[in-house]
Amino acid sequence: MKQLNNPFVIGSYAGDHYFCDRENESKELIDNILNGRNTVLVSHRRIGKTGLVCHCFDQPQISKNYNVFFVDILATASLQEFVLALGKEIIRSLKPKSRKFFDYFKNVFVSLRGGLKIDALTGEPSFEIAIGDIESPETTLDEIFKYLGGSDKPCVVAIDEFQQIGRYQEKNVEALLRTKIQHCPNCTFVFAGSETDMLINMFNSQDKPFYKSATFMEIDKIGLDKYTNFASGLFKENKKNILDFYIEKAYNSVDGVTLYIQFIMNELYQIVPQNGSVNDEMYDKAVEILLDKQSFVYNNMLYEMSTRQKEVLYAMSREDGGSEVMSSDFIGRYNLKSASSVQSSLKGLISKKVVAKEKGIYVISDRLFKLWLRRM
Repeated sequence: MKQLNNPFVIGSYAGDHYFCDRENESKELIDNILNGRNTVLVSHRRIGKTGLVCHCFDQPQISKNYNVFFVDILATASLQEFVLALGKEIIRSLKPKSRKFFDYFKNVFVSLRGGLKIDALTGEPSFEIAIGDIESPETTLDEIFKYLGGSDKPCVVAIDEFQQIGRYQEKNVEALLRTKIQHCPNCTFVFAGSETDMLINMFNSQDKPFYKSATFMEIDKIGLDKYTNFASGLFKENKKNILDFYIEKAYNSVDGVTLYIQFIMNELYQIVPQNGSVNDEMYDKAVEILLDKQSFVYNNMLYEMSTRQKEVLYAMSREDGGSEVMSSDFIGRYNLKSASSVQSSLKGLISKKVVAKEKGIYVISDRLFKLWLRRM
Protein backbone atom coordinates (compact mmCIF):
# COMPACT_ATOMS: atom_id res chain seq x y z
CA MET A 1 0.00 0.00 0.00
CA LYS A 2 1.40 3.38 -1.02
CA GLN A 3 1.54 5.83 1.90
CA LEU A 4 -0.24 9.09 1.10
CA ASN A 5 0.80 12.50 2.44
CA ASN A 6 -2.83 13.10 3.33
CA PRO A 7 -5.01 10.01 3.88
CA PHE A 8 -8.30 11.86 3.29
CA VAL A 9 -8.47 11.36 -0.45
CA ILE A 10 -10.59 13.72 -2.57
CA GLY A 11 -11.82 13.05 -6.08
CA SER A 12 -10.21 9.67 -6.70
CA TYR A 13 -9.97 6.10 -5.43
CA ALA A 14 -6.73 5.19 -3.64
CA GLY A 15 -7.43 1.63 -2.49
CA ASP A 16 -9.21 -0.27 0.28
CA HIS A 17 -7.37 1.40 3.15
CA TYR A 18 -8.58 4.89 2.22
CA PHE A 19 -12.12 3.81 1.40
CA CYS A 20 -14.77 4.08 4.11
CA ASP A 21 -17.21 1.22 4.77
CA ARG A 22 -19.71 0.35 1.97
CA GLU A 23 -19.28 -3.35 2.83
CA ASN A 24 -22.92 -4.27 2.17
CA GLU A 25 -23.15 -2.13 -0.96
CA SER A 26 -19.89 -3.56 -2.31
CA LYS A 27 -21.09 -7.12 -1.76
CA GLU A 28 -24.39 -6.40 -3.50
CA LEU A 29 -22.80 -4.75 -6.54
CA ILE A 30 -20.12 -7.44 -6.88
CA ASP A 31 -22.78 -10.16 -6.61
CA ASN A 32 -24.75 -8.47 -9.38
CA ILE A 33 -21.69 -8.37 -11.63
CA LEU A 34 -20.68 -11.97 -10.94
CA ASN A 35 -24.20 -13.12 -11.73
CA GLY A 36 -24.51 -11.08 -14.93
CA ARG A 37 -27.14 -8.66 -13.60
CA ASN A 38 -27.10 -5.12 -14.94
CA THR A 39 -27.43 -2.56 -12.13
CA VAL A 40 -28.93 0.92 -11.88
CA LEU A 41 -26.90 2.56 -9.12
CA VAL A 42 -28.61 5.66 -7.75
CA SER A 43 -27.71 8.21 -5.09
CA HIS A 44 -27.60 11.94 -4.61
CA ARG A 45 -24.44 13.61 -5.89
CA ARG A 46 -21.21 13.49 -3.86
CA ILE A 47 -22.36 10.53 -1.76
CA GLY A 48 -19.79 8.18 -3.32
CA LYS A 49 -21.14 6.27 -6.36
CA THR A 50 -17.89 6.60 -8.28
CA GLY A 51 -15.81 5.50 -5.31
CA LEU A 52 -18.03 2.46 -4.78
CA VAL A 53 -17.74 1.37 -8.43
CA CYS A 54 -13.94 1.85 -8.43
CA HIS A 55 -13.68 -0.04 -5.14
CA CYS A 56 -15.65 -2.99 -6.55
CA PHE A 57 -13.61 -2.96 -9.77
CA ASP A 58 -10.45 -3.11 -7.63
CA GLN A 59 -11.50 -6.28 -5.77
CA PRO A 60 -9.69 -9.45 -6.98
CA GLN A 61 -12.83 -11.36 -8.00
CA ILE A 62 -13.54 -8.55 -10.49
CA SER A 63 -10.09 -7.19 -11.40
CA LYS A 64 -8.63 -10.63 -12.18
CA ASN A 65 -11.56 -12.00 -14.14
CA TYR A 66 -13.06 -9.03 -16.01
CA ASN A 67 -12.03 -6.17 -18.26
CA VAL A 68 -13.52 -3.09 -16.59
CA PHE A 69 -14.35 0.31 -18.05
CA PHE A 70 -15.67 3.44 -16.32
CA VAL A 71 -16.94 6.45 -18.27
CA ASP A 72 -18.59 9.64 -17.00
CA ILE A 73 -21.01 11.10 -19.56
CA LEU A 74 -22.28 14.12 -17.59
CA ALA A 75 -20.59 16.52 -20.02
CA THR A 76 -21.85 14.78 -23.17
CA ALA A 77 -24.76 16.11 -25.22
CA SER A 78 -25.02 13.72 -28.17
CA LEU A 79 -24.45 10.14 -29.30
CA GLN A 80 -21.29 11.34 -31.04
CA GLU A 81 -19.84 12.61 -27.75
CA PHE A 82 -20.94 9.44 -25.93
CA VAL A 83 -19.13 7.27 -28.46
CA LEU A 84 -15.98 9.40 -28.18
CA ALA A 85 -15.98 9.16 -24.36
CA LEU A 86 -16.47 5.39 -24.37
CA GLY A 87 -13.88 4.83 -27.10
CA LYS A 88 -11.29 6.85 -25.18
CA GLU A 89 -11.96 4.88 -22.00
CA ILE A 90 -11.46 1.58 -23.80
CA ILE A 91 -8.11 2.58 -25.27
CA ARG A 92 -7.02 4.10 -21.92
CA SER A 93 -7.66 0.79 -20.18
CA LEU A 94 -5.70 -1.08 -22.86
CA LYS A 95 -2.49 0.95 -22.49
CA PRO A 96 -0.97 -1.29 -19.79
CA LYS A 97 -1.79 -4.42 -21.77
CA SER A 98 0.23 -6.16 -24.45
CA ARG A 99 0.47 -5.13 -28.09
CA LYS A 100 -1.92 -7.88 -29.20
CA PHE A 101 -4.81 -6.17 -27.40
CA PHE A 102 -4.08 -2.95 -29.23
CA ASP A 103 -3.84 -4.75 -32.57
CA TYR A 104 -7.22 -6.37 -31.94
CA PHE A 105 -8.69 -2.96 -31.07
CA LYS A 106 -7.29 -1.50 -34.30
CA ASN A 107 -8.71 -4.32 -36.39
CA VAL A 108 -12.18 -3.91 -34.89
CA PHE A 109 -12.34 -0.10 -34.91
CA VAL A 110 -12.12 0.50 -38.64
CA SER A 111 -13.92 3.86 -38.40
CA LEU A 112 -11.37 5.18 -35.88
CA ARG A 113 -8.22 3.64 -37.31
CA GLY A 114 -6.82 7.03 -38.32
CA GLY A 115 -6.76 8.17 -34.70
CA LEU A 116 -4.91 5.13 -33.35
CA LYS A 117 -1.17 5.54 -33.16
CA ILE A 118 1.87 3.82 -31.66
CA ASP A 119 4.57 5.93 -30.00
CA ALA A 120 7.83 5.19 -31.86
CA LEU A 121 9.93 5.43 -28.69
CA THR A 122 7.78 3.80 -26.01
CA GLY A 123 5.66 1.51 -28.17
CA GLU A 124 2.58 2.66 -26.24
CA PRO A 125 -0.73 3.08 -28.04
CA SER A 126 -2.50 6.43 -28.08
CA PHE A 127 -5.94 7.54 -29.17
CA GLU A 128 -5.75 10.91 -30.90
CA ILE A 129 -9.19 11.73 -32.19
CA ALA A 130 -11.51 14.71 -31.96
CA ILE A 131 -15.28 14.78 -31.91
CA GLY A 132 -15.44 15.76 -35.57
CA ASP A 133 -13.53 12.62 -36.58
CA ILE A 134 -16.49 10.41 -35.65
CA GLU A 135 -18.42 10.68 -38.90
CA SER A 136 -20.88 7.88 -38.18
CA PRO A 137 -21.51 7.44 -34.43
CA GLU A 138 -23.77 4.42 -34.96
CA THR A 139 -21.07 2.64 -36.96
CA THR A 140 -18.46 3.32 -34.28
CA LEU A 141 -20.94 2.20 -31.59
CA ASP A 142 -21.34 -1.08 -33.49
CA GLU A 143 -17.57 -1.48 -33.39
CA ILE A 144 -17.43 -0.75 -29.66
CA PHE A 145 -19.93 -3.51 -28.93
CA LYS A 146 -18.17 -5.83 -31.34
CA TYR A 147 -14.98 -5.24 -29.36
CA LEU A 148 -16.72 -5.82 -26.02
CA GLY A 149 -18.39 -8.96 -27.32
CA GLY A 150 -15.12 -10.43 -28.60
CA SER A 151 -12.97 -9.51 -25.61
CA ASP A 152 -10.70 -12.13 -24.04
CA LYS A 153 -12.57 -11.74 -20.71
CA PRO A 154 -16.10 -10.77 -19.76
CA CYS A 155 -16.45 -6.99 -19.57
CA VAL A 156 -18.04 -4.65 -17.05
CA VAL A 157 -18.93 -1.15 -18.25
CA ALA A 158 -19.94 1.48 -15.71
CA ILE A 159 -21.57 4.59 -17.18
CA ASP A 160 -21.83 7.45 -14.71
CA GLU A 161 -24.67 10.00 -14.94
CA PHE A 162 -26.43 7.67 -17.36
CA GLN A 163 -29.64 9.74 -17.27
CA GLN A 164 -27.81 12.22 -19.52
CA ILE A 165 -28.64 10.13 -22.61
CA GLY A 166 -32.28 11.19 -22.13
CA ARG A 167 -31.21 14.75 -22.98
CA TYR A 168 -29.28 13.94 -26.16
CA GLN A 169 -30.25 15.76 -29.33
CA GLU A 170 -30.92 12.39 -31.00
CA LYS A 171 -34.21 10.82 -29.92
CA ASN A 172 -33.38 7.15 -30.51
CA VAL A 173 -30.34 6.73 -28.25
CA GLU A 174 -32.10 4.76 -25.50
CA ALA A 175 -33.52 2.26 -28.01
CA LEU A 176 -30.20 2.02 -29.85
CA LEU A 177 -28.17 1.34 -26.70
CA ARG A 178 -30.74 -1.12 -25.36
CA THR A 179 -30.52 -3.15 -28.56
CA LYS A 180 -26.70 -3.20 -28.47
CA ILE A 181 -26.63 -4.21 -24.80
CA GLN A 182 -29.22 -6.96 -25.35
CA HIS A 183 -27.01 -8.57 -27.96
CA CYS A 184 -23.79 -8.38 -25.93
CA PRO A 185 -23.93 -11.26 -23.40
CA ASN A 186 -20.19 -10.90 -22.74
CA CYS A 187 -20.80 -7.57 -20.99
CA THR A 188 -22.46 -6.45 -17.74
CA PHE A 189 -23.43 -2.82 -17.21
CA VAL A 190 -23.62 -0.48 -14.22
CA PHE A 191 -25.83 2.52 -14.98
CA ALA A 192 -25.02 5.10 -12.29
CA GLY A 193 -26.81 8.39 -11.82
CA SER A 194 -27.92 11.10 -9.44
CA GLU A 195 -31.28 12.08 -10.95
CA THR A 196 -33.46 9.38 -9.49
CA ASP A 197 -36.72 10.42 -11.15
CA MET A 198 -35.22 10.26 -14.64
CA LEU A 199 -33.62 6.87 -14.00
CA ILE A 200 -36.83 5.41 -12.56
CA ASN A 201 -38.65 6.64 -15.65
CA MET A 202 -36.01 5.09 -17.93
CA PHE A 203 -35.95 1.67 -16.27
CA ASN A 204 -39.43 1.32 -14.80
CA SER A 205 -41.76 2.71 -17.50
CA GLN A 206 -43.31 0.12 -19.80
CA ASP A 207 -42.98 2.36 -22.85
CA LYS A 208 -39.22 2.83 -22.39
CA PRO A 209 -36.56 0.62 -24.09
CA PHE A 210 -34.72 -0.13 -20.82
CA TYR A 211 -37.89 -1.26 -19.00
CA LYS A 212 -37.01 -3.88 -16.32
CA SER A 213 -33.57 -4.48 -17.88
CA ALA A 214 -31.59 -3.82 -14.68
CA THR A 215 -31.93 -4.14 -10.93
CA PHE A 216 -32.06 -0.97 -8.84
CA MET A 217 -29.57 -0.30 -6.07
CA GLU A 218 -29.60 2.85 -3.94
CA ILE A 219 -26.71 4.04 -1.80
CA ASP A 220 -27.21 6.49 1.05
CA LYS A 221 -24.92 8.48 3.32
CA ILE A 222 -22.27 6.61 5.30
CA GLY A 223 -23.37 6.30 8.92
CA LEU A 224 -21.80 8.66 11.45
CA ASP A 225 -20.40 5.78 13.56
CA LYS A 226 -18.75 4.18 10.54
CA TYR A 227 -17.21 7.43 9.36
CA THR A 228 -16.04 8.35 12.87
CA ASN A 229 -14.14 5.06 13.22
CA PHE A 230 -12.66 5.50 9.75
CA ALA A 231 -11.51 9.11 10.26
CA SER A 232 -10.17 8.72 13.81
CA GLY A 233 -8.27 5.61 12.70
CA LEU A 234 -6.51 7.50 9.90
CA PHE A 235 -5.52 10.28 12.29
CA LYS A 236 -4.19 7.83 14.89
CA GLU A 237 -2.11 5.74 12.53
CA ASN A 238 -0.35 8.92 11.44
CA LYS A 239 0.29 10.01 15.08
CA LYS A 240 -2.39 12.68 15.09
CA ASN A 241 -5.50 12.84 17.25
CA ILE A 242 -9.06 14.00 16.78
CA LEU A 243 -11.98 13.77 19.19
CA ASP A 244 -15.19 12.18 17.93
CA PHE A 245 -16.85 15.54 18.67
CA TYR A 246 -15.06 17.25 15.77
CA ILE A 247 -15.84 14.46 13.31
CA GLU A 248 -19.52 14.63 14.27
CA LYS A 249 -19.44 18.42 13.95
CA ALA A 250 -18.01 18.17 10.42
CA TYR A 251 -20.46 15.40 9.51
CA ASN A 252 -23.52 17.36 10.63
CA SER A 253 -22.35 20.65 9.12
CA VAL A 254 -22.47 19.14 5.61
CA ASP A 255 -25.47 16.83 6.18
CA GLY A 256 -23.31 13.70 6.10
CA VAL A 257 -22.37 14.07 2.42
CA THR A 258 -19.15 12.10 1.95
CA LEU A 259 -17.18 14.41 -0.34
CA TYR A 260 -17.66 17.49 1.82
CA ILE A 261 -16.73 15.68 5.05
CA GLN A 262 -13.55 14.52 3.30
CA PHE A 263 -12.79 18.13 2.34
CA ILE A 264 -12.97 19.23 5.98
CA MET A 265 -10.97 16.25 7.27
CA ASN A 266 -8.33 16.82 4.58
CA GLU A 267 -7.82 20.43 5.70
CA LEU A 268 -7.84 19.46 9.40
CA TYR A 269 -5.28 16.71 8.87
CA GLN A 270 -2.98 19.20 7.16
CA ILE A 271 -3.23 21.70 10.03
CA VAL A 272 -2.74 19.32 12.97
CA PRO A 273 0.96 18.84 13.85
CA GLN A 274 2.55 15.45 14.43
CA ASN A 275 1.54 14.12 17.89
CA GLY A 276 -0.94 17.00 18.15
CA SER A 277 -4.71 17.02 18.70
CA VAL A 278 -7.49 18.90 16.92
CA ASN A 279 -8.90 21.80 18.94
CA ASP A 280 -11.57 24.46 18.35
CA GLU A 281 -9.12 26.91 16.82
CA MET A 282 -7.77 24.33 14.38
CA TYR A 283 -11.25 23.20 13.38
CA ASP A 284 -12.46 26.76 12.71
CA LYS A 285 -9.27 27.54 10.79
CA ALA A 286 -9.69 24.45 8.58
CA VAL A 287 -13.25 25.38 7.68
CA GLU A 288 -12.25 29.00 7.07
CA ILE A 289 -9.43 27.98 4.72
CA LEU A 290 -11.71 25.61 2.87
CA LEU A 291 -14.43 28.21 2.34
CA ASP A 292 -11.93 30.90 1.34
CA LYS A 293 -10.65 28.60 -1.41
CA GLN A 294 -14.19 28.44 -2.81
CA SER A 295 -15.02 32.15 -2.51
CA PHE A 296 -14.17 33.08 -6.10
CA VAL A 297 -16.48 30.40 -7.49
CA TYR A 298 -19.28 31.06 -5.02
CA ASN A 299 -19.23 34.84 -5.56
CA ASN A 300 -19.56 34.26 -9.30
CA MET A 301 -22.48 31.90 -8.71
CA LEU A 302 -24.26 34.58 -6.67
CA TYR A 303 -23.57 37.17 -9.35
CA GLU A 304 -25.60 35.07 -11.82
CA MET A 305 -28.67 34.95 -9.53
CA SER A 306 -31.61 37.30 -9.11
CA THR A 307 -32.24 39.05 -5.81
CA ARG A 308 -35.21 36.77 -5.08
CA GLN A 309 -33.12 33.66 -5.74
CA LYS A 310 -30.45 34.93 -3.34
CA GLU A 311 -33.08 35.57 -0.66
CA VAL A 312 -34.34 31.98 -0.94
CA LEU A 313 -30.78 30.62 -0.85
CA TYR A 314 -29.81 32.62 2.24
CA ALA A 315 -32.96 31.39 3.98
CA MET A 316 -32.20 27.77 3.06
CA SER A 317 -28.63 28.10 4.31
CA ARG A 318 -29.92 28.91 7.80
CA GLU A 319 -31.86 25.65 8.04
CA ASP A 320 -30.29 22.46 9.36
CA GLY A 321 -30.75 19.62 6.87
CA GLY A 322 -33.28 20.30 4.11
CA SER A 323 -36.02 22.90 3.84
CA GLU A 324 -39.79 22.86 3.35
CA VAL A 325 -39.29 25.88 1.11
CA MET A 326 -42.90 26.17 -0.03
CA SER A 327 -44.43 26.04 3.45
CA SER A 328 -46.05 29.18 4.85
CA ASP A 329 -43.94 28.74 7.99
CA PHE A 330 -40.68 28.91 6.01
CA ILE A 331 -41.85 31.87 3.92
CA GLY A 332 -42.97 33.78 6.98
CA ARG A 333 -39.93 32.95 9.11
CA TYR A 334 -37.56 34.50 6.56
CA ASN A 335 -39.85 37.33 5.35
CA LEU A 336 -39.89 36.04 1.76
CA LYS A 337 -42.17 37.85 -0.66
CA SER A 338 -44.78 35.19 -1.55
CA ALA A 339 -45.27 31.53 -2.35
CA SER A 340 -45.37 32.24 -6.10
CA SER A 341 -42.13 34.25 -5.89
CA VAL A 342 -40.41 31.48 -3.94
CA GLN A 343 -41.66 28.87 -6.42
CA SER A 344 -40.31 30.87 -9.36
CA SER A 345 -36.94 31.37 -7.62
CA LEU A 346 -36.79 27.69 -6.74
CA LYS A 347 -37.40 26.69 -10.35
CA GLY A 348 -34.46 28.83 -11.47
CA LEU A 349 -32.16 27.51 -8.74
CA ILE A 350 -33.01 23.91 -9.63
CA SER A 351 -32.32 24.54 -13.32
CA LYS A 352 -28.89 25.92 -12.34
CA LYS A 353 -28.40 22.76 -10.21
CA VAL A 354 -27.77 24.95 -7.16
CA VAL A 355 -30.76 23.41 -5.40
CA ALA A 356 -31.94 19.79 -5.57
CA LYS A 357 -34.85 17.81 -4.17
CA GLU A 358 -33.84 14.91 -1.95
CA LYS A 359 -36.49 12.63 -0.51
CA GLY A 360 -39.19 15.25 -0.74
CA ILE A 361 -37.28 18.24 0.67
CA TYR A 362 -35.19 20.92 -0.98
CA VAL A 363 -31.45 21.19 -0.26
CA ILE A 364 -28.55 23.33 -1.41
CA SER A 365 -26.68 20.84 -3.59
CA ASP A 366 -23.15 21.95 -2.63
CA ARG A 367 -23.00 21.72 1.16
CA LEU A 368 -19.84 23.84 1.27
CA PHE A 369 -21.77 26.56 -0.56
CA LYS A 370 -24.36 26.31 2.20
CA LEU A 371 -21.66 26.85 4.86
CA TRP A 372 -20.25 29.76 2.87
CA LEU A 373 -23.68 31.39 2.63
CA ARG A 374 -24.13 31.01 6.38
CA ARG A 375 -20.81 32.73 6.95
CA MET A 376 -21.92 35.57 4.67
